Amino acid sequence: MKVLFVCLGNICRSPSAEGVFREISSAQTDSAGTGGWHVGDPPYGPMLDAAARRGYDFSDLRARQFTAQDFQAFDLIIGMDAANIRDIEDLRPAGNETPVRLFTDYAETTMTEVPDPYYTRDFDGALDLIELCAKGLNDAIA
Repeated sequence: MKVLFVCLGNICRSPSAEGVFREISSAQTDSAGTGGWHVGDPPYGPMLDAAARRGYDFSDLRARQFTAQDFQAFDLIIGMDAANIRDIEDLRPAGNETPVRLFTDYAETTMTEVPDPYYTRDFDGALDLIELCAKGLNDAIA
């Protein structure tokens, strides 16, 4: 199984989701952003720091932009919020049926999206939700 995690800039939520998920799953993973502002950049420093306090290291990841080719390359595409899902779907090639789901669909939570800690500054809260969703996703595809 190949899973792609997608957020806006690919420096906070989606690399965190990839980093957490690759620790608990044997699935192949990647992450991308719907915007291209941070292409080539490492994950955001405060996000890396919060993750490191929990034992995660995904400093090796670099931001890239989501493309229509990702629909062919992945078995499942996970968006962090509704705006990401809309942006992903806007690039869907005709006839492609790759599932696109919200990450929060995989957790028992009242949250309907993973809030962007770049703006909220709640890196630990984002990681709490990412860990919960990652576990649920892993259970769902196992």
